[in-house]
Order: sequence, then structure tokens, then C-alpha cells
Amino acid sequence: MINIVVFASGSGTNFQAIIDAVESGQINGRITGLITNKKEIQAIDRAQKHNIAHKYLTPSNFSSHSNYVTTLLNQLEEWDTQLIALAGYMIKVPPQIIETYKNRIVNIHPSLLPKYGGKGFYGMNVHRAVINNEEPESGCTVHLVTEEYDQGPILGQRKVPVKPSDDPETLAQRILKEEHKLFPEVIAKLANQLNKKSNA
Repeated sequence: MINIVVFASGSGTNFQAIIDAVESGQINGRITGLITNKKEIQAIDRAQKHNIAHKYLTPSNFSSHSNYVTTLLNQLEEWDTQLIALAGYMIKVPPQIIETYKNRIVNIHPSLLPKYGGKGFYGMNVHRAVINNEEPESGCTVHLVTEEYDQGPILGQRKVPVKPSDDPETLAQRILKEEHKLFPEVIAKLANQLNKKSNA
């Protein structure tokens, strides 16, 4: 059974989807911790409700970036982290973390990558751009995290038609429903692969 740490910056609905998948047995793993870069967010409430440890760590609270990275690495080590899931995490993951957990950090993005990815494409910005460009479809993508925003290998996608009546909010809601299915599915597959490796 692998140890999963979730990073989140907001309401944590994808975090909740992962919690539910762990509790139902869909994911053969346990969530050992939540990292947030914001205080008083709903994701922390979700962690507390499910007895999951959480830590608030943000670069601006540290005297240097290297102190922040060291603290983050130490915390991940303390939780014996084997897989990191970014569930609406709004700051860039430091390169040292990406290197230490190479091919073991996954992110969910609200578009069909490689379209509408990269710096500035997050949240409603993505859905607004999709509608403005009159795209016939959109969706969500789970990918491995590399040092370049949204450019890591794609692990799974779900498509959603863009309706003529859609505005960014309605499109976002329909895509979010698919995110809640796709993200746990991909994490479950990765957990099985990592469990096999550790038992080999």
C-alpha cells in the first residue's frame, strides 16, 4: 500500500475524490498528508474531517527559497511519500521536488493538453479561452509533472463537448465532474504499478 501526499490550494474537490477512492478501495494506498500554500481553505477542512495530517507551507514565509525547499522535502520524507498528487495546486513545484520524486508527481489540468496549457492557463482562464476560440470540445488531462508547466507525459484524458449555451462556469462544472472520475482512476493505476515495484 503506497503513501500518497496531496498538494492543494483551494476547495479541494479533487482531493475529496482521491479520499473517496482510497476509502472505497479503488486506490490501493493511503493519504499520509496534505500540503497547502494557503490558510483557511476547504481542502484543510476535508483533511481534518478524514484525520489526514496537513501542513501549510508557502515560500513567502521562509527566509530563503532553499529553506522552503528543504522544509518541504523533509516533510515529504517524514510522511514517507511515494506519490504526489497536485489537486488544484496554484504554485510551481520546485525542481528539487520534481527531481526527487521523478515520474511520481501527477497533476490534473482542466483542458485537453497540449491545448490550453502552460503559464496563465488555469481555472476559468482555460474555459474562457476554449469558449472564445469556439472549440467543439474540451475536457481534462492527468499528466506527470516536469519542470515545464503542463508539458509532462499524458497519463489520461476525458473529453467533454462544448455546448453553444456554455459559459466558462457551466463548462467548468461539467469538466470538474470528469476530473473527479479521471484523477482517481489514474492514481489507482500508478499506485498498482508502485505497489508491484515495492513487492518485487
